[in-house]
Amino acid sequence: MQMAFELKMLAAAVVIGLVHLLWASAAAQPQRGLKWNVGSRETPVVLTGMAGRLERAFANFRETFAFFVAAVLVAYLGGRLGALTAAGTALYVGARAVYVLLYAFGVPVVRSLVWVASMAGLGLVLLALVI
Repeated sequence: MQMAFELKMLAAAVVIGLVHLLWASAAAQPQRGLKWNVGSRETPVVLTGMAGRLERAFANFRETFAFFVAAVLVAYLGGRLGALTAAGTALYVGARAVYVLLYAFGVPVVRSLVWVASMAGLGLVLLALVI
């Protein structure tokens, strides 16, 4: 049985989330140090530069990812998959992949436009649930 394209996009979004996590952690390591990593972490370390941007990009990903998961699963379980959900999931995943790169390298404005594109993708999935 072939897996639905939208579920493949959901799996791709999970991979993007893992890339966010690992890249942000690796970038933060030199600033936080081993003592912080193995300690209680009660004293926050404010990250700067790329490490700080990656931390914020990952937080932004986590803010939208749960909504994406819920929308895709409702569309799948509700039998609402089609052109809108395929386009929406592809747009969300593609934009989120580009977003992390733009944020990591400090590209303003375009980064925000790419975020809007990812939300438009989520909106397409939601639209498929109501029409």
